[in-house]
Amino acid sequence: MNTTKTYKDLRKRYPESIILIRTGEFYTAYEDDAKTVAVTLGITLYKHDGKRWASFPYHYLDTFLPRLVRAGKKVAICDDVPELKELVKPNSVKI
Repeated sequence: MNTTKTYKDLRKRYPESIILIRTGEFYTAYEDDAKTVAVTLGITLYKHDGKRWASFPYHYLDTFLPRLVRAGKKVAICDDVPELKELVKPNSVKI
């Protein structure tokens, strides 16, 4: 399955929400959501092959989700989507 198409399908389904996807031990946001999450939560924004992402350990969800909501963000939390794991690559750079 095409990872870009999978993420775009989720974006269409939840257009007003930040999409947080559980990928193993982390919740990850991609593209514009990644920038919003990184700025709002003060975490690192990464870029690899033109794709942006930001992630945090799953056990921080109880801390970070309320901060996103208090900042006026709607959040859609998705279970593990294996097709999106390939968006997060080793050797990514902080941006």
